[in-house]
Amino acid sequence: MPRLHLNLHRVCCRPPSSSFSARLPPVFARALFHSTLSSHSPPSTSTSSPTPTSAGTVAPQVIFSAIQPTGAPHLGNYLGALRQWVKLQNEALPETTLLYSVADLHAITLRQDPSILREWRKQMLASLIAVGLDPKRSIIFHQSAIPAHSELHWILSCNASMGYLSRMTQWKSKMALPENANPLDTSSKAKLKLGLFSYPVLQAADILIHRATHVPVGADQTQHLEYAREVASGFNHLHTPILTLPSTILSPAKRIMSLTQPLKKMSKSDPDPKSRILITDTHATIKRKIKSALTDSIEGITYDPVTRPGVSNLIEMMYCMDESVAESPVLLANELKDLSMRALKEKVADTIELHIRDVRERYESIVFGDAKVLMDINEEGVRKAKQSADATLKLVREAIGLD
Repeated sequence: MPRLHLNLHRVCCRPPSSSFSARLPPVFARALFHSTLSSHSPPSTSTSSPTPTSAGTVAPQVIFSAIQPTGAPHLGNYLGALRQWVKLQNEALPETTLLYSVADLHAITLRQDPSILREWRKQMLASLIAVGLDPKRSIIFHQSAIPAHSELHWILSCNASMGYLSRMTQWKSKMALPENANPLDTSSKAKLKLGLFSYPVLQAADILIHRATHVPVGADQTQHLEYAREVASGFNHLHTPILTLPSTILSPAKRIMSLTQPLKKMSKSDPDPKSRILITDTHATIKRKIKSALTDSIEGITYDPVTRPGVSNLIEMMYCMDESVAESPVLLANELKDLSMRALKEKVADTIELHIRDVRERYESIVFGDAKVLMDINEEGVRKAKQSADATLKLVREAIGLD
């Protein structure tokens, strides 16, 4: 979930043909050592038809995803997640439920300034609507407003394996530690907090509390989706089959890289604002940032992410913003091969502006317009999300003996 924002399988701007293939160790310390997921169908990338149930009837699909509140999203967020959410919404069958959350509980796994976090929550909610999510069709809500997310997180944590969590990559990447880092190492245990360590459990709870059948994520989140499947399987094995094993929908967009360090992905954590383009940036700002983007002095335009990462990133952005320009980034670069670097940057900036101008204008009208409009959208989203989550939590509490 964008960040929901982790990279196991990179894809470009074309639909993927497969999803999870690797198996991970069991989540639960007991009861699962002798069980596998072989009795379950593998995750699917398709959302074109409803999911058949064991009784042979057709169950409506439930699509869920989330994004942390980091203010207005950058181009990587938009191309890697948000644009796909809108596409799923617009192409979903009428009976499909779509839930999109602002993951503010995940945000506080790292220290946040309270006043800034409040503003970022508002900006992200406004951004989701500005990019095209329709509150009448999609349930849009703040994660922290639904207590059932936190309660299921605790229930699942009671059987979560510390060993399994120690192998997850989220806490290591957030702390800039190597992949083989151990939570008990002197270098990590003093700084590692429980909230960050158990991040995957909360993410699993976010998905499972709504019994999501499909979760659109980037390739770097597939590990967490497999974990959620293991958690659901483990709970169902220990108690009763209540929780749904979610399938992944991989984002078709390749990662957009930093404008200043094109070997790193575009990120809000970069202290240099010139490293990223926000969906709220003006045309002048976009042109200025693209103009200063790191490229090279090689003559001509070619697509080669290894030897020309900066130029290739610009080509990738232009291609992903408008796939009608060419069949692939390679062919697009070939069409632009005779351009100067200055001309390429101008063309990329103009393409980005053309496709985010309407988004920016909608965002401004929401943020600077009647505050009650955004408040009403949030309240309605929370009401619907609470109904969904509470229905699952009731079954879970009964299954484990709390009700």
